[in-house]
Amino acid sequence: MSRVGKLPITIPQGVQVNVSDKNLVTVKGPLGELSEQIDKDIKIEIDGETLSVTRPSDNKRHRALHGLSRALINNMVVGVTNGFERKLQIVGVGYRAAKNGKKLELSLGHSHPVVMEDPDGIETLVPTQTEIVVKGINKQLVGNYASKIREWRKPEPYKGKGVRYSDERVIRKEGKTGKKK
Repeated sequence: MSRVGKLPITIPQGVQVNVSDKNLVTVKGPLGELSEQIDKDIKIEIDGETLSVTRPSDNKRHRALHGLSRALINNMVVGVTNGFERKLQIVGVGYRAAKNGKKLELSLGHSHPVVMEDPDGIETLVPTQTEIVVKGINKQLVGNYASKIREWRKPEPYKGKGVRYSDERVIRKEGKTGKKK
């Protein structure tokens, strides 16, 4: 049995979960609404304040989908109640970020500033010039947008300059020491 898949999901107060005939799961909460199409073989049952996910058999495909389906539904429930956020740090002389309406402007050492527009459902905050906070209710979109920001200047191993996640540890390398004779 899947360790993740067998765990029940508790539905908090103020959150509505609906499952259609074709396993389209819709979750409505205080922060918004999300929906996800779950595989038709996976069975989803709602018993009052708990939701459980079961699989029909122990074949490899069903085992793989069991934990995945439960995790997707749980992320939707957490997203509409609390939301998700990903923090980024900018390290380097002259590297900075600024917010201009729905646009995020990054100065990362390129010949021109990088301008990125926030996608629907995603909000970026810039508390300081060297910090970026990406917020939203969809965990996948938040992580994807944060990785697109990081792609513009990944942290390099010699000086540690670049855009990194706040919890990321950059392994530093030693530079060249001199000529050998």
